[in-house]
Amino acid sequence: MSPDRQPVDDVDVIVSAWRRERPDLDVTPLEVLSRVSRLARRLDLARGSAFSVHHLDGWAFDVLSALRRAGEPYELSPGQLVQQTLVTSGTMTNRVDRLERTGLVERRPDPSDRRGVLVHLTPSGRDVVDAAMADLIEQEKSLLSELSPTDQATLADLLRRMLAPLESHEA
Repeated sequence: MSPDRQPVDDVDVIVSAWRRERPDLDVTPLEVLSRVSRLARRLDLARGSAFSVHHLDGWAFDVLSALRRAGEPYELSPGQLVQQTLVTSGTMTNRVDRLERTGLVERRPDPSDRRGVLVHLTPSGRDVVDAAMADLIEQEKSLLSELSPTDQATLADLLRRMLAPLESHEA
């Protein structure tokens, strides 16, 4: 515990060492972004744990969840999947091929474009992504358990303020 009764974490130790070694640098950004980075690593581990129970990798969950979020009939074009998952079209083709072999998705002709296809979430794909999502939510609730609902809402607002301009700049 720090003198002001706040818990001390590894970032506090790192920041303190940098302040000692480089007093000429304002290392204040490390206090936020190093924590975000460390939380992201822990979230990746939690996601991996939630998904592995369902024999999914993170990329598979991303594709399946994009289809699930699309709503009935749970299908998107490959281009829409590329846009939602931020991968190249070649990568998406490979991912859809792999998910199709496992029976979690299927390709269907696009009725509005004779040359196009739609990627459709199968009933077994829906069952898997729904179960993985429920497990993921439990993992994420555990990660957030030290924060009150008010603190969680405040943190979400602050992170949104940081992320939204970055995302709009990328678009």
